Amino acid sequence: MAGWIALIAIVVVVILYFIVIFVLKTYRKQVSAGREELIGKTAVVEIVLEPKGVVLIEGEHWTAIVDKGRVEPAEEVIITKVDGLKLMVTKKQ
Repeated sequence: MAGWIALIAIVVVVILYFIVIFVLKTYRKQVSAGREELIGKTAVVEIVLEPKGVVLIEGEHWTAIVDKGRVEPAEEVIITKVDGLKLMVTKKQ
């Protein structure tokens, strides 16, 4: 009987150890989904930018304003600034 109790105690301790490790890794992980993380990334134009339109980045649609010219759908742009829920972009060369 004492052997079973010891075995169950060891299993519980091992499970708790892995849970604590997982929680600590999750807690220490830096958030990378903020708007600031978008600056410098490439987006694909969905609705023509002249100068305002819609781009797709990381599976999300964003309103975007191009700094100059016109950008057609399927062309790529680079995000230069985030202003609220709008992205300021420049045409990718």
